[in-house]
Amino acid sequence: MFVVELSLKLSPMPVAVQRKELSDAQALYATVKQALESASPMLLELSCEKEESKQICLLTSEVVAVQIYEKSAMASGSKRPGFSLDN
Repeated sequence: MFVVELSLKLSPMPVAVQRKELSDAQALYATVKQALESASPMLLELSCEKEESKQICLLTSEVVAVQIYEKSAMASGSKRPGFSLDN
């Protein structure tokens, strides 16, 4: 299971949706990235594969970062999501 996590302006909690396959997570990442590169703000609707009823619609101008990580990596404690100077 892979998590695509979006950080929002003025919000301490990120928005996260899950994808079963890495290719699906990478496709969603590319979609969000393309929306961020757009000159004008637009609505971005996201849904979660694990919990299909979980949906959210965001204004792209409020998204400041997007990342992908494997959910099992977070649970094992061996690798934290995001970027860190610690190994």
